[in-house]
Amino acid sequence: MESNLNRPLVAVAASASPVAATPPADSAVAEAIGEDWRVIRRNGGVVRFDPQKIRNAILKAFLSKKVMGPKAAESSQVRDIVERAAAQVADALHRRNPLARTFHIEDIQDQVELALMRQGHHEVAREYMLYRRERARVREQQARQIMEEARADDETGAISFADKNGRQCEIALDDLVKRISAACAGLGGDDKILHLTPAAAAPQKPKWGEISPNAVLKSALREMYDGMPENEMRWAPILAARAMIETNPAYSQVAARLLLDLLRWEILAHDIPHARMESLYPNCLREGLARAADAELVNPELLQQFNLDKLGRAIRPERDLQFGYIGLQTLYDRYFLRVKDQPVEMPQVFFMRVAMGLALQEKNPTARAAEFYDLLSSFRFMSSTPTLFNSGTVRPQLSSCYLTTVPDHLEGIFQAYQENALLAKFAGGLGNDWTPVRAMGARIKGTNGKSQGVIPFLKIVNDTAVAVNQGGKRKGAACCYLETWHMDIESFLDLRKNSGDERRRTHDMNTANWVPDLFMKRVLADGEWTLFSPSDAPELHEKCGAEFERLYIECEARAERGEIPSRKTRAVDLWRRMLTMLFETGHPWITFKDACNIRSPQRHAGVVHSSNLCTEITLNTNEEEIAVCNLGSVNLAEHVSGGKLDDEKLRATIRAAMRMLDNVIDINYYAVEKARRSNMRHRPVGLGIMGFQDCLHKLGISYDSDAAVEFADRSMEAVCYHAYSASADLAEERGRYETFAGSAWSRGKLPPDTLRELAAERGGESESESETGDIKGEYLRADMSMTKDWDGLRARIVRVGMRNSNCVAIAPTATIANIAGASPSIEPNYQNIFVKSNLSGDFTVCNPHLVGELREAGLWDEVMLADIKYYDGRLEPVDRIPADIKRRYATAFEMDPKRLIEAAARRQKWIDQAQSLNLYVSGSSGRVLDEMYTLAWRRGLKTTYYLRSLGATSTEKYTSRAGAHNAVPANGAANGGGNGAAPAACALDDPECEACQ
Repeated sequence: MESNLNRPLVAVAASASPVAATPPADSAVAEAIGEDWRVIRRNGGVVRFDPQKIRNAILKAFLSKKVMGPKAAESSQVRDIVERAAAQVADALHRRNPLARTFHIEDIQDQVELALMRQGHHEVAREYMLYRRERARVREQQARQIMEEARADDETGAISFADKNGRQCEIALDDLVKRISAACAGLGGDDKILHLTPAAAAPQKPKWGEISPNAVLKSALREMYDGMPENEMRWAPILAARAMIETNPAYSQVAARLLLDLLRWEILAHDIPHARMESLYPNCLREGLARAADAELVNPELLQQFNLDKLGRAIRPERDLQFGYIGLQTLYDRYFLRVKDQPVEMPQVFFMRVAMGLALQEKNPTARAAEFYDLLSSFRFMSSTPTLFNSGTVRPQLSSCYLTTVPDHLEGIFQAYQENALLAKFAGGLGNDWTPVRAMGARIKGTNGKSQGVIPFLKIVNDTAVAVNQGGKRKGAACCYLETWHMDIESFLDLRKNSGDERRRTHDMNTANWVPDLFMKRVLADGEWTLFSPSDAPELHEKCGAEFERLYIECEARAERGEIPSRKTRAVDLWRRMLTMLFETGHPWITFKDACNIRSPQRHAGVVHSSNLCTEITLNTNEEEIAVCNLGSVNLAEHVSGGKLDDEKLRATIRAAMRMLDNVIDINYYAVEKARRSNMRHRPVGLGIMGFQDCLHKLGISYDSDAAVEFADRSMEAVCYHAYSASADLAEERGRYETFAGSAWSRGKLPPDTLRELAAERGGESESESETGDIKGEYLRADMSMTKDWDGLRARIVRVGMRNSNCVAIAPTATIANIAGASPSIEPNYQNIFVKSNLSGDFTVCNPHLVGELREAGLWDEVMLADIKYYDGRLEPVDRIPADIKRRYATAFEMDPKRLIEAAARRQKWIDQAQSLNLYVSGSSGRVLDEMYTLAWRRGLKTTYYLRSLGATSTEKYTSRAGAHNAVPANGAANGGGNGAAPAACALDDPECEACQ
């Protein structure tokens, strides 16, 4: 016969005597106990509600010698009392909060005591209370023993801290133990409550690299001192966990969870375990928005236009636990709204505020905000930094990039400075086309003098970028473009040099060459190249392709006749100098004018005169229009499952993401009227991707392989197909963009089709095409394979139109990739272990995919870590690592850079704008650089970005046996410090670099 003690709680209570307490009234409650109810343990962990544990606890009190002794287990009366008391506990919990499904263990135990008292079993209740008190005493004693061991050589004794009011308070060790244990829960290793074994005065030493709450506690206690400020005391365990990231990447999550504890303490003024946020988050949303609105930080309409109760219920508190340390620290330092320097947003409130700001003008703003929130908080898509900074605020400057053309007169030049300052003030990145400004020595008609050229004006651009730093959130940043035929091009190449006249140097501004196809043809033919002042040949600025080539040759003929000034140089010599400066200074970047223009869907509406700060935006500009682009990136790694790309999930993500990006155009605050006018007419957006390298890791593919190139092709085809389809859907719902008529879209030409136009414009000999229709020309070779129904999409776009003139661009995504815990953009592994620097400090980055594989293979230990660090994150010299792992985790500097170009070319086939493509070289061969950039041109790339070369500095080679050293500041909280920090691995992680930020 089945024992009552093994029967379900509610069933037993229902069959108890008539005097038994009434169990929870309806069957829904009974089901909830078995399905939905959860218990918050003392260490912060959450487990399923188990009624049997309540019975066992009450029975133990009866078994006490002072009550009935061991024989009580055989008593039917005791079993009946136990069942009635357990039913009363469940009933009381339900009645106190009918909507709650999560209860703290202390609350449950309080109800056990009350149930026993109400039934008149005072002696049993007393024994139960004494048992609870004894267990609390043991836990406190254990924590003190751990503290004494950690501080055995420290004579300061007990630790006290100074609270916000200056009062001295002793550290509550039990609370500290709970926080650290909760942070480690579920991450492997010993994630239980800290304890000492009965036979020893110290806990068992954890295995190296395992997640150990004891190790974090001990490290934190070593850094504490008597009288320390409370804030510093609370940072101690965070920094302790942060210092262990290199031994196990999961410590990044430990540190992030401890930072969440700090954030809850700052915002809610109490130590609140994460498990309680399910009931607290709705109020956090309402109060956070109200406080921010009172401080005039957020738009008051957020409190008026939305159903905050529904949005509060839509919040997913468990998504707080997705963060790694670098992501949450970045949000904490730079993104969360603050009032009097105190954050007023928890992470999910932050995402909801951004989503609400993007849904303000929707017909059903609450439903759309919930949809947008789900996308952001799940890390499937992330808006760009300006959108995250400013969405929902009183001045929502949400756009990322602004492209301008500077005219050749003083009024226009100084107006351009003002526009730069206003746009940069609210987090906009700038791309300036300076080609129209006349060259040095050119005649000034108004004064009959000679021009000083474009260089002195660029110095002012540089200083403006430094002066306007976006409120300290990130440095103002600009990139100036000059076409290769401009007579000041050679001085332009020297702008970033560290020698020469400082008045002609711009160390804080980026530069880029805007290279026409004709120049590349002259380089290949070893021909001459002629330089002009744009004041003498203005037509060259407004033409591209074959038309540019015809006009350029006419200008050369005019120069030969002495009609206009010019200067000749050997094209190869200028090309070599461009590559030399690129290698030595990282600038000017090399971008291709004709590919950007000929493949632009908007050729009918004007000329693309430059790209943007990060070389992925290719939009028309003129004196009356400042091009604007609104960015966001799909986290491709979140769409890989079952060994393939989940196309349906990707489609759903992109449909919502394109809607969010289109909304930015209407909601955006425009500091300059030219920008508003341009954006409303053309409505361009730039949907990009990140997490490409993570996808390859998940699929077991090496970046340096044909399979990676093929995945780049097929994944980008899917992204672009769904993006263009989504824009057509929006056009059907909201209307076409104003200048759609006459565009490539309206003529049924999609981005892959424009590759043939580029081949035709470049000319040259052509081989016979393959069965797939691949382009095999002298100056352009392109794979033309495709798998989706592009013919059907063409027909639909011609019929319904497009909402956006441009849809896709791959940005660097450095910061938002940090937030989402993804690999940046389309980047390969930089190193497998390195120190990354940004405005939030220095962070150890350890490849979790690699560490996971090495742990599974039994190879991850202290010696392996030391070896990988010694070889600067490279695996090839480490003998113990299998060859297949070495191949899949080869770093950027170990692979053939041509692979990056081939993969980028496959993506570029589908993209209507461009991509931020960094290239990596480990040596200093001019021949290699020439081959790289010539190949980029021949493959039809529109732009390239930074050239990365190995720097002179490297990560710290030494790790102490305790694992304490991590090449990160030990005495800084938000912005780090200099206590033993090793230098960043190379200039890739320059904290003042826009891409690295």
